[in-house]
Amino acid sequence: MLNVLNTDNTHAKIEVIKISADERAGEDALRQRFADFWASATTDLRTTYDTFISASPLTDNVTLEAVDEDGVNGWWVRPKQASTAKAILYIHGGGYILGSSQAYRGFVSQIVARTQVPTFILEYPLAPEATLPTAPNTALAAWQWLVDQGFRQIAIVGDSAGGGLSLVTLTQLSNGALDVKPIAGVVFSPWVDMTFSGASMNDPAVVDPLIGYDYLKDCAQKYLGSFSAFDPLASPLLGELQKLPPLLIQVGTDERLLDDSRQFAERAAEAGVSVQLEVWEGMHHVFQLDTAHLESSKSALNRAANFLLAAFDHG
Repeated sequence: MLNVLNTDNTHAKIEVIKISADERAGEDALRQRFADFWASATTDLRTTYDTFISASPLTDNVTLEAVDEDGVNGWWVRPKQASTAKAILYIHGGGYILGSSQAYRGFVSQIVARTQVPTFILEYPLAPEATLPTAPNTALAAWQWLVDQGFRQIAIVGDSAGGGLSLVTLTQLSNGALDVKPIAGVVFSPWVDMTFSGASMNDPAVVDPLIGYDYLKDCAQKYLGSFSAFDPLASPLLGELQKLPPLLIQVGTDERLLDDSRQFAERAAEAGVSVQLEVWEGMHHVFQLDTAHLESSKSALNRAANFLLAAFDHG
């Protein structure tokens, strides 16, 4: 059972979501599974990461289609029946150095099953082979490709580094002179600040079972290239946020990126953006992936789907 506390805040709408004792036990067991998985990994890091992400189960009643067209690569995950005007652009995580659209098909199918909206998972070049501004440019090209396909209502969803890239893309699109602009954004544990100003990055009270400060610093160094960490393409927290569409941010308390979410929600709200921040107590980084093990994962995705559906209804 979930206990949702609405926090009065003059800036951002914040919900603190507590979990039951049974769910805490399930989370503890899952963390042991994580530790065992990473300790026993024998393949290269990118293959291991994709295996880890691919554990998110593929739902029934979706179709999968690989895309390599007009310089845009990735996978469509579609419901059996879908509107021809609505789409979601999904941007995957992995610290900008890991991850693939193929590995994320199962997780994205969970979103598609809940929204019945076709979702395109973008394949973008990874660092260190590709550095800024390659990934943001690739995301903008994918957006234009979707518009050229005839989609007129498009939301952007992403996790971790992909959540940061989603917010970069949303900011660029919202500030541009475009006929079709994003109707909403949903981000899971987004990485929004490569200057590492958030207190949770080094807070010894924060126990993150999946990612560490040194790992993120290494990812940033490989991704930035000649760019400054203070550039909004690297740190969307520092961008011009006033024109962003409605946002939902979900984050767990047990993560290095906790304050990235808090700070972005605060800055966006101060800029006049409609932003909802859900802080899930006791949850790990991108816990939404673990629908096979946690009720919290299912509940969080249900809430994200409801947010998206409301945005499509009003878009």
